[in-house]
Amino acid sequence: MAATGVITQFAYRTQKTIGLIDGHPQYSHQPGFNKPETNNRCCTYSPDGRYFSWACNEDVKIANPNTGEIVTTLPAQNVHEIGFSPRGSYIITWERPTKQEDGGASKNLKIWKTETAEHVVAFVQKSQSGWNLQYTYDEKYCARVVTNTVQFFESTNMNEVWKTLRVEGVTEVALSPGKNYSVAAFVPERKGNPAVVKIFQVPNFDDVLSQKSFYKADRVQLKWNALGTSVLVFSQTDADKTGKSYYGETNLYLITVAGNYDCRVSLDKEGPIHDVAWSTDSKEFGVVYGFMPAKTTIFDARANLIHQLPAGPRNTILFSPHARLVLVAGFGNLQGSMDIYDRQAGMKKICTIEASNASVCEWSPDGRHILTATTSPRLRVDNGVKIWHYTGELMYTVDLDELYHVTWLPQSASMHPLPNPLPPAPTPHESALTHVATTTPKKPAGAYRPPHARNTATPLHFKREDEGGAAHIYANGSGTSSGSGSNGLFGGKGRRREVPGAAPAEKLAPGAAPGGGVSLAGTGAGADEENLSRTAVKNKKKREAAKKAKAEQLQQQQAANAAGNGTPQGSQTDREGREGNERNPHQHHTRSKSRNNQQGEGHRRSKSKTGGENQNHHGRHHSEHQQLLVRTGADSLAPPTDPSTPQKRQTGQDAEPQTPDGTPSTQDKKLRGLHKKLRAIEDLKQRLANGEKLEDTQLKKIRTEEQVRRELDGLA
Repeated sequence: MAATGVITQFAYRTQKTIGLIDGHPQYSHQPGFNKPETNNRCCTYSPDGRYFSWACNEDVKIANPNTGEIVTTLPAQNVHEIGFSPRGSYIITWERPTKQEDGGASKNLKIWKTETAEHVVAFVQKSQSGWNLQYTYDEKYCARVVTNTVQFFESTNMNEVWKTLRVEGVTEVALSPGKNYSVAAFVPERKGNPAVVKIFQVPNFDDVLSQKSFYKADRVQLKWNALGTSVLVFSQTDADKTGKSYYGETNLYLITVAGNYDCRVSLDKEGPIHDVAWSTDSKEFGVVYGFMPAKTTIFDARANLIHQLPAGPRNTILFSPHARLVLVAGFGNLQGSMDIYDRQAGMKKICTIEASNASVCEWSPDGRHILTATTSPRLRVDNGVKIWHYTGELMYTVDLDELYHVTWLPQSASMHPLPNPLPPAPTPHESALTHVATTTPKKPAGAYRPPHARNTATPLHFKREDEGGAAHIYANGSGTSSGSGSNGLFGGKGRRREVPGAAPAEKLAPGAAPGGGVSLAGTGAGADEENLSRTAVKNKKKREAAKKAKAEQLQQQQAANAAGNGTPQGSQTDREGREGNERNPHQHHTRSKSRNNQQGEGHRRSKSKTGGENQNHHGRHHSEHQQLLVRTGADSLAPPTDPSTPQKRQTGQDAEPQTPDGTPSTQDKKLRGLHKKLRAIEDLKQRLANGEKLEDTQLKKIRTEEQVRRELDGLA
C-alpha cells in the first residue's frame, strides 16, 4: 500500500485525445482533467511530477496532474517534442526546422519558464535526435552539442555561452545525474584512430578525469548510474564484418569518474547485447546478451559477476524503483514473457507473466505494479493498457483505440515505502476480473509437427538450449550444432546440408558418386564396368575396334616396307631417321611436330566425342611402339664395323638423290611431302570407317587422294 494520500498515475495519448488515470486503488480518470478532443502530437510529465504538458496544433498547455487544472499556455505552434528541466522550472519545445524569408534557418529549439510562459532563449536545432538540452541535477548548468564543441550555459543567463568544451569529432554527450558536475563525451572511430570516451569535470575542462579507447564503435549509449560515479558505454557498429549479426557488433565498457578503474565487461556467450540497465541504488547493473536463448547476468559496480539467470528468449531488463525486484522480459518479436526475481532472496524467481504483444513496459513508482501497453504504429489492433502486480495478478485493463504513448507520473521511491516481507496482491479492479473471466486461455500451438511425429517426444535437435536442447555455436552468421563446424555459407569449406535428427550422410571417396554409381572421374580407374549404360558399352566397343584396326594396319605397313626394300623393317626406319637428322635436324623436327599436332588434334576430337581415356592410351602405346622399333633396328642387329674398313657406297633405290652439299633435293622434299599427305589421308579414311564424325576440311582432304597419287606417279 502506498503512503497515505499518495497515489500513482499514468497518462496516455491516442490519436484523438489525452487522458490521466489514477492508479491503485482507484483506477479511474482524473476528475478535474478535461480531456482535449483534438489532434495531439506529444505529451509528457516533468521529472519532479509537478507538471503535465501536451502539444496541439495551436499551442502547448501545462496542467497540474494532481488536480487537472491548466497552469499556463505557451504560444508555440506545431510543436513536435516537449521536455522539462529536472526540477520543472523550464520547459523546452522543439519544432520542425523551417527557413526564414532571408534564407536563414529558424530558431526552432525554444526554452520557456514553466510558471509564467516567458520565452527565455531560442536556438537552431535541425536534428530531432538528441534535440533536448541536458541539465545538471540542480538546474544550475545546461549543455548542448554543436559541431566539435559542447556549449555550457548558466540557467539564469541563457543568452551567452558560459563555458565551451572543445572535442574534435564529438557526437554524443551525457551529463552526470549525480551531485558531481561531470560530463562524458564520445568521439567515434576516425581515420584509423580508435573511438574514445572522455569524462571531464565541469567547468575544469583542461584535465581529463578518465577515458577509454576502443574499436568497433560507430555509435554509443552512455548510461550513468544514479550517483554519477560510473558510466556504462554500450557501443554498436552499423555492420558486423564477421557476418554473425545482421544488426552489427556490440560491446560494453565500464568507466569510473575517479579514473581508478575501467574495463570491458566480459560476456561468456557469443551474440549481440540486447539491453543494459543500472539498478536504482547504483550498486549493480544487469546485461541481457547472446544469441537466443539469451543469457542474463548481474554484475557489481566493478563488473564482477554476481548472479547468472537461466537462459531464455529475453531482451529486456528493468530494476524496480526500490532496487528490490528485477524484471527480465522478451518483447518485440518474442512472446512477451516477463520473469520477476527477488534480489534480497538470492534472485529467487517469483513468477512469470505473459504479456503478449507488449511494446511498452515500466515499473510503477510504488515498486509493486508493472505497466504494459500495446501501442501504434507497431500494432494497430488490441491497443490498450494493462497493470500487473509483481505476483503475476492482473490488476487493471483498459482498451484504447490507436494508443501512441503511455507513461507513469514520476514520483520518488521514498513516497512509497516498500514493506518487508513483500505484501500479497490486493483485490483486482472489475475490468481485470471481467477480462480474466471472458478471455479463454490460449493453448500454445507450438511448432508444426507432421502427423507421424505427433504424440512423441521432441528430439533434442529441435529443442532450444533453455529447454534442454543441444547448445548451438554461431559461425559466420549460421547456427550449427556443437562441434559440427561451419556450414560453408559465408566462407570456409562447404559441406552437405544436414537435417537434424536424420542419419548422417555417407562419406564418399573423392570422385565417387553417391550410392556407388559410375565414377565421377570418367571411365578410367574406379569405373564400374558392370553397370555401364548402353551408350557407354557401344563407345567402348568402337574404341577397341579402332585400336585393333590400327595395330593391324601398322603391322601390314611394316611388312610391306621390309619386303620392298629387302632389309629388316627396323633397319630401314632407323636409317631414314638417322640420315634425316644428319642432313637437316631442324626440318625433321618441324615435320615431326606438325605430324604430332595433327595426331594430337585428332585425339582431342576423339576424346570430346567419346570421353575416350582409351584414345589417349592408344596414342601413347603407338608412340612407345615406334620408339621401340627405332631402338631395336638394323644398327642394333648388325655386327660392329671396323672404322678402318672403307664402306661401300649405296646405289640404286637405296641411294637418295642429294645436292653437292649433302642436303636433300627439291624432288626428294616433294616426294616426302606427298607420302606424308597420303598417310594423313589413310588415317582419316580409317577414322571415317570406324564411324567417327569428321569435319568438312578433313572430308575435303580425303577427296584430294586421287590428285596426290597422280602427282606422286608423275614424280616417280
